[in-house]
Amino acid sequence: MELYRRGCVLSLLGLLILASAADAYPSGGYYSKSCPNAVTIIKKKVTEIVRENKNIAGGLLRLHFHDCFVRGCDASVLLNSPNSDAEKDALPNAGVLRGFDEIDRIKAAVEAECAGVVSCADILALAARDATVLVGAKSWEVNLGRKDGLISKDTEANAKLPNPLGTFDELVQNFGAVGLSQEEMVVLSGGHTIGRSSCRSVEPRLYNFSGVAGSTDPSIDPKFAAELKKKCPKNQQGSILSMDPTKNTFDLLYFKAVLANKGLFESDANLLTSAVGKQLVRKYSKPGSSFLDDFAAGMRKMSNIGWGSEGEVRKVCSAVNH
Repeated sequence: MELYRRGCVLSLLGLLILASAADAYPSGGYYSKSCPNAVTIIKKKVTEIVRENKNIAGGLLRLHFHDCFVRGCDASVLLNSPNSDAEKDALPNAGVLRGFDEIDRIKAAVEAECAGVVSCADILALAARDATVLVGAKSWEVNLGRKDGLISKDTEANAKLPNPLGTFDELVQNFGAVGLSQEEMVVLSGGHTIGRSSCRSVEPRLYNFSGVAGSTDPSIDPKFAAELKKKCPKNQQGSILSMDPTKNTFDLLYFKAVLANKGLFESDANLLTSAVGKQLVRKYSKPGSSFLDDFAAGMRKMSNIGWGSEGEVRKVCSAVNH
């Protein structure tokens, strides 16, 4: 049992865990005086954006996720670099992450109401929450008051972000490095129930599994592997791939797909290589499971990674202030 001081006991994944106490971070009312309409403006813009393109919910969730694993949730993933060596330029991010323009739209709306007050990091955290809820997830509390980071390095993103080819132990190590348990790693993998990917993340398990040329991951359902090969011909750009059959609906089908050996990524399949992982995948695949509650609890904890007061409130999310 892992204890967090001044926490309140929650039931999560069948374990008793002390969640972060409400007074450990600034509250959701952080902008109540400085920008009282901020949260409402953000939610309104997110609703507008998701109505235009429901699939962007997965993009915004992933953008927040990839931000938090490198230097904490400080919007460093949004920064541009003239040398193409920022986090967004890293191998796991370049050409994959989406939502940058949408965050800029939301930021512009907030700036029009109260300039220089609301951080891009807070906007990203709220946008990821609100967009995910709009496609079926359960809401979670987002504490506010983050500052925007000043540093963004592709090398750090390459080193710290979970690898879609990662083994169970490697994934546990990645999540553990930011204070998340193996149980939380499994439930947060359920975020793959929305969104999409490129063939680049899947081709190694189709054509070069374990570094063996021409080898296909034997754990993939053969019919599913054949479908993927049609969409992702070897050494070609290929198609955009859905992460689960209902790509724009937050539901249990991701875990059902993993159990049926139809998980898109090797990291998805590797959840079944651990007794803990397999048990949780089975649990979450069943109607009425605690997946929605546990995912919300995991996201609340993840969104507090690396909390600190260092940094600034950027005027533009893609660049530090001058």
